[in-house]
Amino acid sequence: MDAVYIVAAKRTPIGKLNGAFASLSAAELGGQLIQAMLADTQLAPDAVGEVIMGQVLTGGAGQNPARQAALKAGLPVSVPAMTVNKVCGAGQKSIHLAAQAIRCGDADCVIAGGQDSMTSAPHVIHGARAGIRMGDRTVKDSMITDGLWDAFHQVHMGVTAETLAQRYQITREEQDRFALRSQEKADAAIQSGRFDEEIVPVSIKTRQGDVVIERDEHPNPSTTIEGLGRLRPVFDAAGTITAGNSSGLNDGAAAVLVMSEARMKELGLTPLARIASYASAGVEPMDMGLGPVAASRRALDKAGWRASDLDVMEINEAFAAQAIAVNREMGWNEDIINLSGGAIALGHPLAGSGCRIVVTLLHEMVRRGAKKGLASLCIGGGQGVAICLER
Repeated sequence: MDAVYIVAAKRTPIGKLNGAFASLSAAELGGQLIQAMLADTQLAPDAVGEVIMGQVLTGGAGQNPARQAALKAGLPVSVPAMTVNKVCGAGQKSIHLAAQAIRCGDADCVIAGGQDSMTSAPHVIHGARAGIRMGDRTVKDSMITDGLWDAFHQVHMGVTAETLAQRYQITREEQDRFALRSQEKADAAIQSGRFDEEIVPVSIKTRQGDVVIERDEHPNPSTTIEGLGRLRPVFDAAGTITAGNSSGLNDGAAAVLVMSEARMKELGLTPLARIASYASAGVEPMDMGLGPVAASRRALDKAGWRASDLDVMEINEAFAAQAIAVNREMGWNEDIINLSGGAIALGHPLAGSGCRIVVTLLHEMVRRGAKKGLASLCIGGGQGVAICLER
């Protein structure tokens, strides 16, 4: 099978809900990101064969947000684009699809990634099209219904995390300490400039002129174990899941440039890594947090690797309880996971996260001279995705 490489990997800063990126759509975030990545690689826009971008929250976003991002980035109208929705895994599934397109001979250069603006998700009234003759109608938050709500058991994703916490007997203190460590690692990474190579500044037009955002908004370096302990459980009064030991509600985008070996050599580009394997897997919807277990095992098997072969990993932190449960099931080396913090500290812009963890993994592998890495995350509805990368 033909080798497929990632030659560039970038992301925007991650914004808070109603934060710095409140005035930007997901497509605008993706457009600025793609434009900057092309400029950084000095790749001609017409060299791109396709754009594949994940986006979960598409309500009110307009037709095909990936196409919007591509044209906002200055790509020719002749370059096709496709929007993918695999919930939180969408940004990584886009990379899988890019690799498949290249291996099939359908393309030799694909931009793949994910973008989401949780801030922009509209509130909706179901049934209003037929008219509301009498009585009230409930206004629903599409951010929750389309992004954070299990369609099979009709519960919030946080309830699935509570289920795992109970099953694996994960205490509140364990979760809070995990969350604190995520914040500490993220702060150390930010202070040392570790994210500088992967982040593309985002420009926002205001009446006072352009404002440029260069850093993640979500990390809270003042987090303490005492402060985390004072937070109330969100989903069950007797539970353990809090806002502090869960990922955030965020806006952001991430993308990679995927190429065939022949095209990469023709353009004289240096690879960040070879895509060794990738996999998707399904699990029981209430066990959605364990999706990375099934997907990672499948991806490792396809690559012919063992977990002990890995030098560094990025495993998305949807919830501390969920991440701890995955670590227990896999029994892998936790000291090489999320070395710059995870989604609890950095934030979780849904489709953006699936690619964000790949971007961060790639730059960490380059920095450490690592040979083998894996990125995986859970998916609402009961799935997981994983990708193995080799340098």
